[in-house]
Amino acid sequence: MPQTSPVRIWVMAARLRTLPAAVAPVLVGTALAIWDDEFRAGAFVAALLGALFIQVGTNLSNDYSDARRGADTEDRLGPVRVTAGGLVPPQRVLLATYLTFGLAVLCGVYLVAVAGPVVLAIGAASILAGVLYTGGPRPYGYEGLGEVFVFSFFGVVAVCGTYFVQAEELRWEAFALSVPVGLLASAILVVNNVRDADTDKRAGKRTLAVRLGRDRARGLFAAMVYLAFPLALVPWVLGPLDPTVALCWLAVPLAAPLVRTVRNHADGPTLNAALARTGALQLAFCVLLSAGIVLS
Repeated sequence: MPQTSPVRIWVMAARLRTLPAAVAPVLVGTALAIWDDEFRAGAFVAALLGALFIQVGTNLSNDYSDARRGADTEDRLGPVRVTAGGLVPPQRVLLATYLTFGLAVLCGVYLVAVAGPVVLAIGAASILAGVLYTGGPRPYGYEGLGEVFVFSFFGVVAVCGTYFVQAEELRWEAFALSVPVGLLASAILVVNNVRDADTDKRAGKRTLAVRLGRDRARGLFAAMVYLAFPLALVPWVLGPLDPTVALCWLAVPLAAPLVRTVRNHADGPTLNAALARTGALQLAFCVLLSAGIVLS
């Protein structure tokens, strides 16, 4: 790709299709803070920027580490990775990773100032988990634990953390709302790993899709997507929120054809598009859920 512009290359490295996974939980946690009359604009902005920087930093770290381990080969079906593709020298990608995580730390410094030292532990754990996903001596992304990481940090930690930095307390409703958000975030990774199952297996990368096989991984994807909708109603059925949280069900027409696509296709272009559509589904679901919470 000799004529690709530098801006285009770094956009590829940041993997914009994955960024809804960072934005969506912040919206849901903030919506609960608004419902609880605890909204803080500064904390919201810092949490949103921090989440985006952690996501991009994780993507860059993954790009660098996968290239070093030989996981991104030429027969990979996904978009070109900038390190393995020779578009950016490895050390420059590593430097960009450090700078991006550094920006996340700056956001964290502000959040510690307004919400206390608990935020420091949350931020440090999030960055460390992002680096160790494919980096370090025993990357857990290579052992089938990537979905657990995404569910935990882009679901539970992100929603509850966003609410905490504004309210300085935790409610069980934040945990309940984080579950469907985390399931849809994890579904994005499942699509990615279903697409790359063959090349990951040859590279020794034992993702959940490799361990389960493509068919079972597709079933897991369907379960994650469809379970998100009824679980979003828990804070209404068992708690103080109103039936307006069911607004998220307006995203069902996006979910059903997406599940069929992932179930019936294995080619790279189709699954690349499905990955982007899964991110769009999560964002639409969370925007509608957030609106329902605020209106509750």
